[in-house]
Amino acid sequence: MNEMTSRSSNPASGTPRQTVLGPSVVLKGELTADEDLLIEGQFEGTLSLEQHCLTVGANGQVKAEIKARQAVILGTLTGKVAAREKVEIRRSGHLVGDLATGAVAIEEGAYFKGSIEILRDEPKESPRGASPRSAAPPSAAPPSAAPPSAAPRSASGTSG
Repeated sequence: MNEMTSRSSNPASGTPRQTVLGPSVVLKGELTADEDLLIEGQFEGTLSLEQHCLTVGANGQVKAEIKARQAVILGTLTGKVAAREKVEIRRSGHLVGDLATGAVAIEEGAYFKGSIEILRDEPKESPRGASPRSAAPPSAAPPSAAPPSAAPRSASGTSG
């Protein structure tokens, strides 16, 4: 069987395709794919899987700058990972580098050295372009806007 294979499922099932870089594959350069990728061999360079999942297999060795929807690390990865949804470092995983992702899961026994930046979705503006809350809460009205009933009364008391 070819070491670099593309596995496709029944197109009607909706299951995503996955390309496998087998254990004997050594690849350097830039790789862009519109499907999931499993690396069991060695890769060095840039990986762009913006809408898909990268899996570094238990025997995989990767030195790369990565952009993906999700990354699952079971082998060794060194570099920067930008994963929109999630990065998972499994028990056998070894990751040295910086993460920018929506969520991180690190199993007990995994190795991680680097920084983590948790990305949050920007709040969407309301249809009118204004933020949902005003700058000052309604209870914080300026003193000049006090209602007439709160005006000070004269100290003379009652009239007779």
